[in-house]
Amino acid sequence: MQTRLYMDLRLYLDLMNKEIDHKIDQNLERLSTDDDPTSSSRKRDHIELAFQSQIKSTELDKRFYYEPILSAHPDTNALKPFSFLGKQIRTPLWVSSMTGGTELANTINHNLARACKDFGMGMGLGSCRSLLFGNEYIEDFDVRDQIGDDLPLYANLGIAQLEQLLENKEAYVARDLVHKLRADGLIIHVNPMQEWLQPEGDRFKRTPLQTITDFMEQVDLKIIVKEVGQGMGCESLKTLFQLPLEAVDFAANGGTNFARLELLRSNPLKQAIYEQLAFVGHDAEDMVQMTNKIKAELGEKMLCKQIIISGGIQNFLDGYYLINKLAVNCVYGQASAFLKHARGSYDDLHEYVDAQVQGLELASCFLKVK
Repeated sequence: MQTRLYMDLRLYLDLMNKEIDHKIDQNLERLSTDDDPTSSSRKRDHIELAFQSQIKSTELDKRFYYEPILSAHPDTNALKPFSFLGKQIRTPLWVSSMTGGTELANTINHNLARACKDFGMGMGLGSCRSLLFGNEYIEDFDVRDQIGDDLPLYANLGIAQLEQLLENKEAYVARDLVHKLRADGLIIHVNPMQEWLQPEGDRFKRTPLQTITDFMEQVDLKIIVKEVGQGMGCESLKTLFQLPLEAVDFAANGGTNFARLELLRSNPLKQAIYEQLAFVGHDAEDMVQMTNKIKAELGEKMLCKQIIISGGIQNFLDGYYLINKLAVNCVYGQASAFLKHARGSYDDLHEYVDAQVQGLELASCFLKVK
C-alpha cells in the first residue's frame, strides 16, 4: 500500500514539474518580441543561472564605492590621453619587462609592441644582455617599427652588467645598445636576491646606488630603475626619488618573484635554507602608501615623479585602484598576464588588452576609490 502511494506521489510531482516547465516556456515566448529576439533565451538563462549568481557579502570588493546613477556607459576610447615618460599614452597600462633571448622572444615582443601601438601603451623590453656585444638576437628586440615613434619604449639591463661595464670603462656600450634599439632610454633592474640565489648569479662589488649614480654621470640616458619581483623598502624608494630618474618601477612582491624562480632551479639543500627569502619584500599597495608618504616628506627634493606600479596586479580593477591611490603620475604594469596571451596569435592578445581597456573605461564611470 505504501509503495503504491509513493509511486502515485512521484507521478503527480513529475506531472507538476512538466506543467511548470510548460508554463515557463509559454511565458518566455509571450515576453519575446520581434524587437528583442533574444528575450526568450536570455530569460531562460536568468532562471537557470540565478542560484549560481549569488554573491556573499564577505566576497564583496571593499575598495570601491559603486555609483550607478552618475554616469552613462562609456564611449569607445573614453580614456583620456596623458603624458608619461615625455610621450602621450592613451591607456595607463605598461608592458613590464619580460625575459628575452628565448625562441619565443621574437613572437612575444613583436605581438606586445603591436598591442602597445593599437592601445597607446608603453613598453619595457626584457633583459637585453645578449645584445651588448653582438647582434645575433637583435631581431627579437627590435620592435620600434611595431610600436611606432610616439610611444615610450625602454631597453633593459641588469645592475650587474652595468657594474661590469663601468669596471671595464665600457659604459658607452649600454648607450650604444639603447641607440641601436631606437629606445627612449634604459631600464636598470636591481636584483641582489635573484643574483644571490641564481646558480650562475653575479656578485655585486659595489652598492647598486653607486653603480646607478656613476653610470648616470658617464652616460646621458633616460633611466628607469626597477626591482624584479620583491619590491623595495622605504629607504630605497626615498633614495631613488631624489635622483633625476625618469621613473621607478615597483616590481613588487605578489607577481613573478625571480628570487624564488632561481631558488627553484637550485639544489634541494639551498632551497631548504633560503626558501623564506622569497617571502621577504613589499606588495604594490604597501609601496603606494610608502611613496605617498615619501612624496609628502620630500616636497621639492623629490626629483623622480613618475611611477610604474607593477607586481601582483591580476586585473584592471587592481590597476585602477592603485593608480587612483598613488599621488604621483603613474601607470600600472603587467608581465606574466601579457606573456600568457602574447605567445601565439595576435588576436588572442588583442582581445585580452581590449577587455582590460574596456574594464578601465567602465570603472572610471561607475567606481570611486575609497
